Amino acid sequence: MTDNTPTPEEPQDDALAQAESILNEAGKEVPEGTFLDEDHDGVDDLTADETGADDALNAAYQKAAEHLADLQRLQAEYVNYRKRVDRDRELIAVNATAKAVEALIPVLDDIAAARDHGDLAEGPFAAIAEKLEGALGRLGWSSYGTAGDEFDPQLHEALMSQPSTEVAEPTVQHVAQPGHKVGERVLRPARVIVAQPE
Repeated sequence: MTDNTPTPEEPQDDALAQAESILNEAGKEVPEGTFLDEDHDGVDDLTADETGADDALNAAYQKAAEHLADLQRLQAEYVNYRKRVDRDRELIAVNATAKAVEALIPVLDDIAAARDHGDLAEGPFAAIAEKLEGALGRLGWSSYGTAGDEFDPQLHEALMSQPSTEVAEPTVQHVAQPGHKVGERVLRPARVIVAQPE
């Protein structure tokens, strides 16, 4: 019976050396310029694999660029949508406030008339009127129109016009009813008597 285990004198690298010599002998038999053609189509499979990998990589880059362009377009559409929603929300708030103030214009006219007659000097009604005007002011409401203002047809409605030597340009001489605004939106122009230069 023979023992195949290597003896301590034999080097264990002997098997590796034999494998290297077999590979070197096989490499000598392969002529220069030989290529790998496992599917026998006449094309070097290693070069074909590199070309295919390059094509796949280019296709992946192109697909990534398309996805990036789609994402950027969607992001721009979303930003525009958010701006439009914010603008619409602000417009709805202004319209709601304007409708509420328009409903209260007769009450505000009565308060202004009472103040002009001295009925709002003090007392509970004066406090209520101040609270109402303060609450509306926080919502953007303001009243305008005083004697001496320059006449502006965008802000004033002329009930009557009188010539005057005291003015150099059309000027509000008397306010019959004050105007009302919410922000820059005129709800009702001030109704005034205008002094015109002679």
